[in-house]
Amino acid sequence: MSSAVVFAYHNVGVRCLSVLLAHGVEVKLVVTHRDNPKETIWFESVQRLAELHGIPTITPDNPNTPEVVEQIRGLQPDFFFSFYYREMLKAPLLAIPKRGALNMHGSLLPKYRGRVPVNWAIIRGETETGATLHYMTEKPDNGDIVAQQAVPILPNDTAHEVFQKVTVAAEMALNGVLPALLAGKAPRIKQDLSQGAYFGGRKAEDGIIDWSRSAREIHNLVRAVAPPYPGAMTRMMGKPMRILQTLVTKCTAEGRESPAFYVKEGKAYAICASGVLRVVRFELDGVGMSAEEFAARHGAGKFEFA
Repeated sequence: MSSAVVFAYHNVGVRCLSVLLAHGVEVKLVVTHRDNPKETIWFESVQRLAELHGIPTITPDNPNTPEVVEQIRGLQPDFFFSFYYREMLKAPLLAIPKRGALNMHGSLLPKYRGRVPVNWAIIRGETETGATLHYMTEKPDNGDIVAQQAVPILPNDTAHEVFQKVTVAAEMALNGVLPALLAGKAPRIKQDLSQGAYFGGRKAEDGIIDWSRSAREIHNLVRAVAPPYPGAMTRMMGKPMRILQTLVTKCTAEGRESPAFYVKEGKAYAICASGVLRVVRFELDGVGMSAEEFAARHGAGKFEFA
């Protein structure tokens, strides 16, 4: 029986840990995170799953401290697996597992190495993404590829919807290759890093809408940061506004109109630098309202975005 120490968090962590257990891997320890009270916790708990199966768990702020490294070295695992764990593992840790350390990344490597790959893929208008199981090195997401599974990104998919697909893709990729990996027969494909790029993390303020962009680009931003993420933000009538769902229309603005919001025939629209979006869901000053409710309160004129 092969043994492993698993570093995991989030839904991908839950599903991939479940795969290891289903294949009879002896999981000696799960390293996970304490939930951040400032974060919207919309995902499942790796710690609860580990406790259900009687697996010891630890939640260090930094897994690379000498104390944690020594604790894990004493377990002498065959493998490390990292499933959406948020800290980088450094060389002393990576040297421990006898048969290698592997990570599940939420993109089709070498594309979208780094942070929040699902959100970046949507922002950049990709039509597919997926999950990649790869060997870990000290540099993020650049080790040899073991398995990949692609999923489509449809034109109106939100990041949450795509993340759900990527979770299934991760489960499929791991489940398909794990027997070969445990038998020492899994492929190792070197990445051509020139075919992708590294992307950093995103903050809530990165969701501020740039109305000089096209309707398609703004639509991609809206769906990439839609709830449970912070949402796309702008200002109108001197108040903060969150745009939560849009559709690209075939409408065009008359002449060179400034970016603006208006209601017509019971539907809300946003004029962009090029093209017009239908605004399906929005909040003004923290209050969600329908297009009809907005028109009843403020009239059917055009309101420029700040």
